[in-house]
Amino acid sequence: MNTTTQSDIYSIMEARKSVRVYDPAFKISKEDLEQIIKESTTAPSSSNLQAWRFLVIQDQEVKKELRAIANNQEQVETSSAVIAVLGDIEMYKKVEQIYTQNVAEGHMPEASKEVMIASTNRLYPNVSDEVRTNIATFDAGLISMQLMLIAKEKGFDTVTMGGFDKVKFAQRFELPSNVVPIVLIAIGKGAAPAYGSSRLPMEDILSFI
Repeated sequence: MNTTTQSDIYSIMEARKSVRVYDPAFKISKEDLEQIIKESTTAPSSSNLQAWRFLVIQDQEVKKELRAIANNQEQVETSSAVIAVLGDIEMYKKVEQIYTQNVAEGHMPEASKEVMIASTNRLYPNVSDEVRTNIATFDAGLISMQLMLIAKEKGFDTVTMGGFDKVKFAQRFELPSNVVPIVLIAIGKGAAPAYGSSRLPMEDILSFI
């Protein structure tokens, strides 16, 4: 049973910082990484199509190669792993599998499944790759934040990196044309405190109508 309270959630949110200095000797197990990603998939997604895909890079030599692709950011090499969050812009092709599972797990009736499948197949194939990339990118942002909070709750540190050569990344890791790299997340054990950061005052960012 999950005993996380609201206070715990706020504490985790406050404790999570963007850590860029890692203990290179600290290693997270494959099982722990898989569990973090599995738990993060409770995040919402457009039409529940779950466009996110993940490539976890642990091999030290491969991380060295990735560092060159990622603007020489040290944490790529010194963290325990780098989780590449990818987006499948043909996410709609899994619609039948997803909604069949929804019915099997009791989340919706069969009639609703057929409506959702028909609606998805009318809409998604007929919009541009750019629109579907934007959808996948938005969903990747939702799951990435959830992933980092879960990692922090388990005692690990993270930092997101959008500054990398996405074309070279796709070439190096031989991504199919329908899968696009979106963000990299370094994960491990911090070896130095993260910098704090200020936030804009509420009157600069919030309006009520």
